[in-house]
Amino acid sequence: MVKSLLHRLRAHWRLAVITLTVTGVVAANVVAWLHARAMSRFVRTGERTASPEKLGGLAKARVLLTGVTLTRPENRRTPKDMGWEFETVCFRGAKGIQLEAWLVPTAPPTANGIVLLFHGYGAIKDSLLQPAAEFRALGWDTLLVDFHGSGGSAGETTSVGWHEAEDVAAAFAEAAKLAPGKSRVLYGVSMGAAACLRAIHAHDVKPDALILECPFDRMLTTVQHRFQAMRVPSFPFAELLVFWGGQIGSFDAFAHNPVDYAPSVRCPTLMMHGGKDPRVSVREVERIYEKLGGGKALVVFEKLGHQSYAEADVNAWRLEVKRHLALATTRPHP
Repeated sequence: MVKSLLHRLRAHWRLAVITLTVTGVVAANVVAWLHARAMSRFVRTGERTASPEKLGGLAKARVLLTGVTLTRPENRRTPKDMGWEFETVCFRGAKGIQLEAWLVPTAPPTANGIVLLFHGYGAIKDSLLQPAAEFRALGWDTLLVDFHGSGGSAGETTSVGWHEAEDVAAAFAEAAKLAPGKSRVLYGVSMGAAACLRAIHAHDVKPDALILECPFDRMLTTVQHRFQAMRVPSFPFAELLVFWGGQIGSFDAFAHNPVDYAPSVRCPTLMMHGGKDPRVSVREVERIYEKLGGGKALVVFEKLGHQSYAEADVNAWRLEVKRHLALATTRPHP
């Protein structure tokens, strides 16, 4: 009788353990799915979730359970606010979605070529007005592009650079019509940098020069950093978030790794990064840099973080960009 009772207790204990394990796995996947959906879909209403470093304890707990609120970014300024003449250009990007860009010619119209500017995650093309001003001052036309889901472009989603690479390729083709026969340079910030690298790797884009700021090396790495910023363990939630993000966005998120795209680059490349960037480490950027083909240079702004270097240290930024563009347009590349 005692043995029978012990046997039943063990059976109940095993069942309880299995039930708790299955419940935990299901719950973790549900939470990860909610997070992935929230981080990859823009909403029209609500208050955008602040960066992890700015969240209090209760706010962090709420975000961990339900995910972030990613309100659709809208342009608040145009080149007109800078005193520039410009043209709004529309064309089709990823999945046939209509994209909007601003074409801002130099004055007088004697440009060296055209620079295509691409913004970061959750941003819009008006965030690129300052670097555009610098490129114009150096004698370059500029094309500021809203990725799908942002600003004046159609769509409601983001894939942190994967499908955005198709937007880059579409803009690159459009630039050939807008500035026929002229040099085309890609400039990407954060997600925009990742999209530029993927466009070169996966969509046969061949720019005359490339300028990248703070690109992440791997999708998993950048997701892990978000958990670290929240001061919570990343495993296994980062892996689950990457998996479900890919499922929701219809792409292989574990294969979205700019460090693997880098060997496809054959043009002169300038990489810039902030030494105090909490989102991307210097070592991650160095890994990408080491794999780049063609002539290359890496500049680290030791006191800056994940931000616009053209705004935070314009003199140093201008010097590096001017030097790079001068070299890129005077020497052939493979």
